[in-house]
Amino acid sequence: MSKGAEACGISQSAATQHVKELERRLGTVLFDRGKRPLQLTEAGRIYAGFARDVVRLEERMERAIDAVERGGTLRVASIYSIGLTDMNRLQERFAAANPHAHLHVEYMRPERVYESVRTDAADLGLVSYPESSREIAAIPWREEEMQLAVPPSHLFAARAEVEPWELAGHDFIAFDEDLSIRRELDRFFRARNVEIRVAMHFDNIQTIKEAVALGNGIAILPARTMQTEIAQSRLVAVRLNAPGLVRPIGVVHCKRHTLTGAAREFLGLLDGA
Repeated sequence: MSKGAEACGISQSAATQHVKELERRLGTVLFDRGKRPLQLTEAGRIYAGFARDVVRLEERMERAIDAVERGGTLRVASIYSIGLTDMNRLQERFAAANPHAHLHVEYMRPERVYESVRTDAADLGLVSYPESSREIAAIPWREEEMQLAVPPSHLFAARAEVEPWELAGHDFIAFDEDLSIRRELDRFFRARNVEIRVAMHFDNIQTIKEAVALGNGIAILPARTMQTEIAQSRLVAVRLNAPGLVRPIGVVHCKRHTLTGAAREFLGLLDGA
């Protein structure tokens, strides 16, 4: 009885009372309490057999419902940089695992991702520096190393590593001041007493990469987002001597809503992405 109670996550006394109530309702005895260890009576064996059938049917029902939930459309709101670097691969893997479901992705600024999730316009949101709130649950995904982005002609391009203080005096392409990544980088520079010279600022990584490639300045960006430009020899990524400088990426969803089977499937795909 104690092992059964533990398996069900209840106290032994609660399990005992449940069995007694069940015997009272059925009008029979389920356990032969005169034997040790405790044994089922004939009525108890019949009840146990039917109970096992009920559990199996419930599992089949849950699998059937889950299959239905995986159909339809999974709505994902994503910041631009995640969509451009990861979404094509994720969409292919999702389609292979869920042939009856459709993945609909919209790209937007971070504040709009949170708003879409909060107002049920999106089932999941992909953001950097994810934050939980009273309405929003945040699930960590990965951390992306931040590196210095420079054009191939820049004097730092031939370096294996650059110290943060060396960035002072160089034209810097920054993020807009209302973005989390800008606030984190500002804190990074303040902690090291480095004053940067902001030449331009933009609200997305793609535009910043283009400005750097055109020679308008240097920037600090997630290394993962520069792979295409590096392969095209338009950008060079240089390591910063800044252990722990990363961009955390995560998934947000509304606490009020239960995740569908398709949403859970999508979250499972992120583990290998």
